[in-house]
Amino acid sequence: MATNKKVTRVEGGNAPSSNTTWAPTAEAKGRASQNRLFAGILWLLAIIAEIVGIIILVKNPTPLTAGLRIWLIVVLVIDLILLILGSSYWKKANRLDPPSNQSPMFMIQSQLGVVMAVICFLPVVILAFIKKEYIVGAIAALFLIGGGAASADYHPASKEQYAQQTAEVETLTGKNLVYWTKSGSKYHLYEDCRYINTSKTTEIFQGTVAQARELKNITELCSACRDKVMKEKNITQEQLQQAENAATGAN
Repeated sequence: MATNKKVTRVEGGNAPSSNTTWAPTAEAKGRASQNRLFAGILWLLAIIAEIVGIIILVKNPTPLTAGLRIWLIVVLVIDLILLILGSSYWKKANRLDPPSNQSPMFMIQSQLGVVMAVICFLPVVILAFIKKEYIVGAIAALFLIGGGAASADYHPASKEQYAQQTAEVETLTGKNLVYWTKSGSKYHLYEDCRYINTSKTTEIFQGTVAQARELKNITELCSACRDKVMKEKNITQEQLQQAENAATGAN
């Protein structure tokens, strides 16, 4: 049964074909490179703001005047904003073109925003306490923790994960096509699934597994949809696992 809700097809994005190793499209790879460039520029500006803060601490006698202390805190706020903006672009890039979890650099690439938070604030924290500017040091430490938390990717993407999830959907339905909503936390195989075809839903999005991850960072298939297809098509859990293993190269 079809839904009476508005269904919007998401254009572009990743749409790997069946029986191939997952890889981003040229468009997705290009957008990822652009996002990483933006992240790099914003992080560079954040480091410049940090350097300005360090200069204020080093070049002026302590205790700082109230005016200089306010200026220093403003600089640290700018540093924090630039850090978080850069990290948001970096996380978007990783969802478009994720690293392999087999790479020794996987965690660093996935959590580079956290590394940048340490780079952007730890030197200021140490210097502020050395100079006995405890208020500034406490604020910088708070920004380090908050900026690191905001910059962390709590669901880091990987090529293997995309391959596994795409293989699961293709094994169940024969195509890489799923549905999701603006506020949903799972993608679905049916546009009329009871969990998205509700009175509160005004629009349903249709696209690939990778697009659901890119746009909403949705990482999980609706279990009701999975069970329904498996029952209708008599697909076993073993068959699903075999398809996922084939996609990821697992034994």
